[in-house]
Formats: sequence, structure tokens, C-alpha cells
Amino acid sequence: MSQKYDITMKNIFSDMADDIMSYFLGLQYTKIDELNIEFARVERRDSDMIFKCTTDKGNVAVHIEFQSENDEKMPYRMLRYSLEIMEKHNLLPYQIVVYIGKDNANMKNSLSYDFGEQNTLDYRYKIINVGDIKYTDVLKTDYYDLYSLLPLMDKNRRKEEGEKYLERCVEAIKDIPLDINKKKDIAFKAEILSGIIYKREVIEKVFSEVIKMFRIEESETYKMIIEKGFEKGAKEEKFSIAKKLLKEGMDIDRIAEITELSKEEIKKLMN
Repeated sequence: MSQKYDITMKNIFSDMADDIMSYFLGLQYTKIDELNIEFARVERRDSDMIFKCTTDKGNVAVHIEFQSENDEKMPYRMLRYSLEIMEKHNLLPYQIVVYIGKDNANMKNSLSYDFGEQNTLDYRYKIINVGDIKYTDVLKTDYYDLYSLLPLMDKNRRKEEGEKYLERCVEAIKDIPLDINKKKDIAFKAEILSGIIYKREVIEKVFSEVIKMFRIEESETYKMIIEKGFEKGAKEEKFSIAKKLLKEGMDIDRIAEITELSKEEIKKLMN
């Protein structure tokens, strides 16, 4: 993985571990502890995440590795990692590489040889290509931490829609039914990861809208609406709220949703 992303990968993906194990692996588990292994014989990578988990088949070490570039040496690295895990913690490793790159994944996921009965190797691990995950499939779940990966998903749709696809991702993050601080965290990570695929000017343009929306959600006017509500029958109050939200920069569609005024009525207030 390039140095540009190594610096932030550990922080970006730490909150996603549970969702990745549940959604990508379909693993029924209870996470016991995070294992801090210093890989003495291999390069240290901040993106490594290793957890001791108990499953219906006993305790295992779930090792998740993130890659933004194809690496022909990946099977050798993963095998060395698995040996370190078994040696230091006496646990069977359950390994997964999550590929988040722009290009198609073309790494091997196995090493094997057969030199007779006493000299064989058959080693495999799982590779998940995030680009193959469907945008709509994730939106049907409540794995909200995975929304940070939305800009990297659905490569065919992403290529077809271009900037519009990134806008969809941002809208989905804005609509997550979580508190504003959690949404901001997910959006921040999505913005960083978008840099793997999109140009900086596109990212800044699209994410400026979500930043503006978060500012509005933190405003006293918005908090008053959400926490206290207002009388649905009082049209004057709806107009008053709509004016305040327009002044704060909220888009017309969202104001119409909150106040139940028509878009035409709101547009008249702009004049």
C-alpha cells in the first residue's frame, strides 16, 4: 500500500472491523481482544488488524489486511503473518485481504507445492474486492461503518456515473440514522478513501455539501426542529422555519421534507 495511505489506514479502518467480519465474512463470533503483534521478521504495516475471537469452531485470530495496490508478493507476506500468529499466540489465523484499489484485483490468494508425501504446502486466504460490492446491497444493511467504503464500491456503476456516484455516496452518509458526530466521522473517512479513485477537485466539490449540511444540523434552528418539532397546522411557523433554514444554506428538497411545504412555496420565500 502506498505511503500516502499507510499513515491513516489503522485509524480509518479500526471502527470497521466488526462490520467487515460480520458482513464480508459472515462470521459468527465474539471479539475477545485485539492482538498487538510486532512482526519481527516482516515489515510492520499500520493497516494490519488482528483480533482474537471465539467462534463455534473455537478461538481464532482474525487477521484483516488492506491493500490499495496489487502486490504479487502478497501470498508470501500473508503466509509469514500466519506463522507469526500461530507461533506467538497459538491460534489458527483466519485471514482476509480487503482490496480497495482503483484497478482490478489480480493478486493470488494461495501458495502451494507438492514434492511428495513429506513435503507439501496448501495455503489459502480470502480476498475481498470492495469494487465488486454493490452499493445497493450495503444500503440495505445497518452496517453503517462500511458507508466509508461506499466511494470505492460498485466499480461498474462508479465508472458509469462518475461524479454522480460520489454524490450518491455522500447523500447516503447524510441520511444515516446516527448522531451527527458519528456521521461526520464516517464522512471524513469516506472523503480520505475517495482519493484512491477521484480527483481532488471532485472530492472537494462533492464533500463541501455534506460539510455544509453538518453545520446546519449543529445549528440551534435545526436542533429546535428535531428536538421540539413544531405545530403542523401553523403554516406561518412553517414559513418562518423555512426562511431560517434557507438562510443557513439548507437545500430546498430537505426543507420541503422537514416543513412539509411544497418546493414552489419554498422557492417563493427565496425571492
